[in-house]
Amino acid sequence: MKYPKQALSFSEQADRLLARGLRADRDTLVARLQSVNYYRLSAYWYTFRITNDPDDRLIPNTTLDAVWDRYVFDRQLRLLVMDVIERVEVAVRTYVVNRHVMRHGPFGYLDRKTLPTIRVEDHRTFIDKIHQEAQRSREDFVLHYFGKYTQEHDLPLWMACELLTFGGTLTLFRHVETDIKREVALEFGVADKVLESWLITINFVRNICAHHGRLWNRGLGSKEPAIPRKHKHPQWHVPVTVASDRMFGVLTILHYMLKQVATQSRWRDRLTGLFDKHPDVPLRFMGFPENWMECPIWKNAEHVQG
Repeated sequence: MKYPKQALSFSEQADRLLARGLRADRDTLVARLQSVNYYRLSAYWYTFRITNDPDDRLIPNTTLDAVWDRYVFDRQLRLLVMDVIERVEVAVRTYVVNRHVMRHGPFGYLDRKTLPTIRVEDHRTFIDKIHQEAQRSREDFVLHYFGKYTQEHDLPLWMACELLTFGGTLTLFRHVETDIKREVALEFGVADKVLESWLITINFVRNICAHHGRLWNRGLGSKEPAIPRKHKHPQWHVPVTVASDRMFGVLTILHYMLKQVATQSRWRDRLTGLFDKHPDVPLRFMGFPENWMECPIWKNAEHVQG
């Protein structure tokens, strides 16, 4: 089937939206569409559409202000999420790298045997990426190292890790010895399989944020994180069950992990402040139950670990 749609000017795009029932000043709408792609912004008026309407008309009295409010909320949410992901990523990386180098030395990661579950080709790719990042890096610590240790061709892992992406950190965690994974997971009071699923999800969410994608009203599909079991971790289940299929589960995990590495963080207050600033943005589309603040992970200053 040949794609039938033709390109529209910004003015034509605005007229189409107005014809579909959007209430807006036309000049303001054109200006918004010039700064934000029509297709990108459509994700935020999608929930205002009349269900099964063949002309994609909007619910009566849908305003540009309401749509734009959701767009701005989502942009600010991404900034908050990236902030907490950075701190969680650095902490996990530090835990893993420290244990690996204490056991295998600064260059042990070059030997595939120290990452026993990694495939030969994946280990080669992992090392090649570090080499490539080191060669093009202008970081002072990289230039100083190779300038001083002229016979070295590789960075110690505690330096190399600073060049890793979150995906590289995930690779390292997934393939270190099982007891190291368990020790790192213990820092967060969960099983290593649970932590691994969290890191996979966080990497997925981080990539969405890095590409300015939508978090609000997004499902996670195959990237759903595991939720700790009820008999060992009742705070994830009573009185609120933390579902894992939408952003509420991800935000709960990030908040929980951050409290383990930064107990004085006010990130939760910043998040709830964002919610207060945008009271008309429905949190239910992110999977938040009405009583979500009754969840012990969100309610208590300190978490009880099972």
